[in-house]
Amino acid sequence: MEKNSEKYLEFIKSRRSVRNFIFEEIKRETVEKILECGRWAPSGINSQPWKVCVVKHPTVKKMIADLTKYSGIIESSYYCIVIFLDQEKGYDRVKDIQAMGAFMENLLLGAHAMGLGAVWIGEILSNKEDVSTIFKLSPNKFELMGVIALGAIDQKLHIKKAGKRKRRSIEEFTDWF
Repeated sequence: MEKNSEKYLEFIKSRRSVRNFIFEEIKRETVEKILECGRWAPSGINSQPWKVCVVKHPTVKKMIADLTKYSGIIESSYYCIVIFLDQEKGYDRVKDIQAMGAFMENLLLGAHAMGLGAVWIGEILSNKEDVSTIFKLSPNKFELMGVIALGAIDQKLHIKKAGKRKRRSIEEFTDWF
């Protein structure tokens, strides 16, 4: 295996969910680079069924924050990336949702590559219609898939909270035939 392959594999394994941010400006161009990573996610028949609302405005972030128990994370992030499934672009429910997961993971890896912290918030899905209303999107056409809070990492808290992450062994979830 090439040396670069090992580095890339280690990079993937080093990504962490970051929930503590410091207030530090993030340029729009940086977010565009992260969105570019998402844009290249796989989707069935290349349908690319994603719709994204990037939120920086504190009032809009507060409106989103009020719809989740993770309000502090949303409000302390510099940006929130609100991700919807555009049901008119989709063609198969399972494949569309798989594509959305790939899209969101690509965003998280893009943020990690840019040295930023990010966390995927799914708990807000219990209020997905209310989130759609904030952006004046029809919940019949656009289904909320999650929110990614993005910001500069609060290194002191991140290091303090960072422990050895536990993962199931490959043997626990794999059968070989």
